[in-house]
Amino acid sequence: MNLDRDTLRALADEGNETALDRLADLAEARGDLGELSELLDEGCIRAGHLLTRRAVGAGDALELQRLWDAGCDEAGYELRRLLG
Repeated sequence: MNLDRDTLRALADEGNETALDRLADLAEARGDLGELSELLDEGCIRAGHLLTRRAVGAGDALELQRLWDAGCDEAGYELRRLLG
């Protein structure tokens, strides 16, 4: 079953974390970094993971720091690894 974005958004707004993760996957597929950042701000761990993966691939220490400051522990680990 494929749910549309509006349905997923409604479910996520009701607290469904799986729908939030699916929205992050859809944003990643579209390359929509703005939406991924918004989802991270909403507490979506999957969005943080996807943004961290992009920052690591680009070697972007500043983005990793921003993600870490936003509460993404994975980004902090990757930043320490990059700096070490």
